[in-house]
Order: sequence, then C-alpha cells, then structure tokens
Amino acid sequence: MKQKVVVGLSGGVDSSVAAWVLKEQGYEVIGLFMRNWHDTTGTLSGDCPWYDDQLFAELVAKRLDIPFHYVDLSEQYRKRVVDYMFSEYEKGRTPNPDVLCNREIKFDVFMEEAFKLGADFVATGHYCRKGEVTVDGKTYYRLLAGSDGNKDQSYFLCQLSQEQLSRALFPIGDIIKPEVRRIAEEQKLATAKRKDSQGICFVGKVDLPVFLQQKLAAQKGRVVEISRDWDGYKRDIDPANLAERAKPYIYTPEDGKVIGEHNGAQFYTIGQRKGLNIGGRPEPLFIIATDVEQNVIYVGQGESHPGLYRSVLHVCADEVHWVRPDQALHSGESRRFDLRIRYSQPLQDGVV
Repeated sequence: MKQKVVVGLSGGVDSSVAAWVLKEQGYEVIGLFMRNWHDTTGTLSGDCPWYDDQLFAELVAKRLDIPFHYVDLSEQYRKRVVDYMFSEYEKGRTPNPDVLCNREIKFDVFMEEAFKLGADFVATGHYCRKGEVTVDGKTYYRLLAGSDGNKDQSYFLCQLSQEQLSRALFPIGDIIKPEVRRIAEEQKLATAKRKDSQGICFVGKVDLPVFLQQKLAAQKGRVVEISRDWDGYKRDIDPANLAERAKPYIYTPEDGKVIGEHNGAQFYTIGQRKGLNIGGRPEPLFIIATDVEQNVIYVGQGESHPGLYRSVLHVCADEVHWVRPDQALHSGESRRFDLRIRYSQPLQDGVV
C-alpha cells in the first residue's frame, strides 16, 4: 500500500516540483492549498493576491493528476503569527514571522488538516534536508541545510520539534534552484516561470510601516546620530564577564545630534539602512538602536560603526530550542558552533 503524502501547494514552483518528485518516488500525493491572510492593507501593488496562488496551485494539481483541497487557516495565522508580530514590534523588537509560521502553522495546524486527509507525511517546497541518527537505541531527526547554498531555508525551520520533523518531507532539499526550474518547464507545470514570493510569509511583500499601522499608531519622533567616538563605546569591561559584554548600549538624545524625524520608532529595526530618507553624509546611515518608550531612533554612519557590533549576544534560557534534544547543552557546558543570526548571513564561528 502506498504511503500518502499531503503537499502544501502554495502556487509557487518549489512546492509544485516537490509534488512531482514525490509522485515519481511512488507516494500517493494530495495537494492542499492554505489561505492564511485576507487583508491587503500595506501590500505593495503588483504583488500577486492569494487567488492567483490558488489558481496556480490548482493548475499544477490538475497537470500532475493529483487530488486538490483547500483550507482557510487565516484565523489561526492571525492569532499565532500576526498578533505576535504586532506585539513584538510594539515592544521595539524585530520578530521573524516566517520562523513562527513554520512552527505554528505549516507544521502544526496545517499538519492536522493533512492528517484528516489520511496523510502519513506532510511535504513542503523548502530547500532543506532531513536526516536520521540513532543514539543509545533512539532515533533522532536531523535538520540539514539544503544542497543549494544560495537557497538553503533550514534557518526558517529552526523551531521544529522532533515530532514535527518525524512527519515532514522536503523533496527538493537536494536539488538546486535552476534544476527545479528546469524540471517544472520539462513537466509543463504552470508555475515554471512564476516569480518567487517575497515578504512576510502568506502576507506578501508589504510596506512595513503601513502594514503595522493597522494596530500601531504613527507618531513623529527624533532621529539622533551617534558618533563613532561616543564615550560609551570605551567602557572598560572584563572580557570574561559575558553578562556585561552582552548588555546593549544605552543612548540618550544628549549623546548625539538630532538630524531628522521619523514616524514611529516601532516601525524600524536595528541594522536597517533604508527608509530613513536622510542623506548628505559621507557614509550610509544605519539604525543602531530604537527607544519605543521615548520614540527616538539612534543612527550611526557606516558599516563599521561600533554601535552595530556585539561580541556577546544573550538568549533567554526559556527561548532556547534544540532541534536535537540529545545535543542540548547543560548548565556550565559550552561548545563551539557555526552560527547565524539572520537568514542568508554567512556562518560565523562562535561559542554557546
């Protein structure tokens, strides 16, 4: 008896080819399209609306001769992803909705819908791979980078549990993007030349301040430029004192010079370069800190500005997630890893 796999058909080329690969491998394949967002507030013109996505998904299912189903998960998406996103921006933090969407939607509520259809596994078009390893007689699932280094999406799946991974398949994880496009054209799939989606998962490419203003009010505030020579960068800290080294720099408007206005500190993120619309300087301005309480943005000139750098980052203990529980560090232990703190950033050598 064939194993049954439900593929999350998004209307894009990656999930389309994932479905084709699974069918070639002998699985019984079912396509399931999920609609997760209705509001178009802040969506940039030219971005394909959800009904185009559904149409393309249906065309692919018809071409592959597989059953096609539709489910509306917008209520769960709003509660679990979008409300959290608004809450984090309101606090002056920058969330990653795609990471949350995978943990809470694609591999949770969507997975439940797939099981209602009798699925043994759920598959997506992510560029990542899954492996297995046995430790002391117990099987653990490994989340591995995709073979295409330019498209690897394992970062976005970093919050998945062993239970979620056990039922997940990533059919194109060992295929590079040009080959995916070639297969789609060869199989005459409607998505073969369709552009990749961008922006917030299931919402699309948005004007972020406009999108956030649905719940967060715009309010004029000051933009303050901090010099590279600010005294706070010269603080004398014991290199062994990790807690002190991890503390953020605290600026006040008196530490720099007011150079412009913004529409709300909560709409900006540390490291951001575009969107300030303040020019006339030898080097680009980067946001080095935001103060949502006082509604002040602090900026510095150039990529090498000391305000952009930290030698130690602090992660709260209750926010640490181990994909491999058997590899978890315990109190007092440390280990060297390759690290990244944002998608597509080159891996950095560091110690946890």
